[in-house]
Amino acid sequence: MSELLSNQVLWTAILASVFAQLLKLFIYYLVERRWEWERLAETGGMPSSHSATVAALATGLGITEGLGSPLFAIAVVLATIVMYDATGIRRAAGLHAERLNDLFEEFRAVFAHGPRPEPLKELLGHTYLEVGVGATLGILFSLASFALF
Repeated sequence: MSELLSNQVLWTAILASVFAQLLKLFIYYLVERRWEWERLAETGGMPSSHSATVAALATGLGITEGLGSPLFAIAVVLATIVMYDATGIRRAAGLHAERLNDLFEEFRAVFAHGPRPEPLKELLGHTYLEVGVGATLGILFSLASFALF
C-alpha cells in the first residue's frame, strides 16, 4: 500500500486531472459570470482534463523511466489515442447531439402531446485548442511536480 501512496507518477497524473477540472470551472465562471458546479464532473470544455492526465502520465514516465523505455512508449501511444479520440469521435458525437437536440425542440412544437425525449449531452469532446492546452498543462504539471518533489 505504501508503494501505491508513494507513486509520484500516478499521483501527478491524478492531480493534473483534478487541476484541469478545477481550471475548467474557473474559466467557465470568467466567461459566463456564474458558477456551474456540474463542470467539475463533465467531459468537454477548456482545458481537456483527459489530455492533461495522459500527458502528465507520459511525462512522469519519461522522467522516471527514460525516454527510451517501453513504459514511456506505451504511455505516449495511450496519450495519442486519448487525445485523438477527444478531438475526433467524442467531438463528432457532441456535434450530433447538438443537432438532434435542435430537431427535438422543433418537434416539440409540432407534437404538443406524447413522449418528450430528454436532451442529449452535447459537451462530449474537445477542440484541438482544448486538447493542446490540456496536454501542455499536464506536461508542465508533471515537470513541476518532479522538479519540486
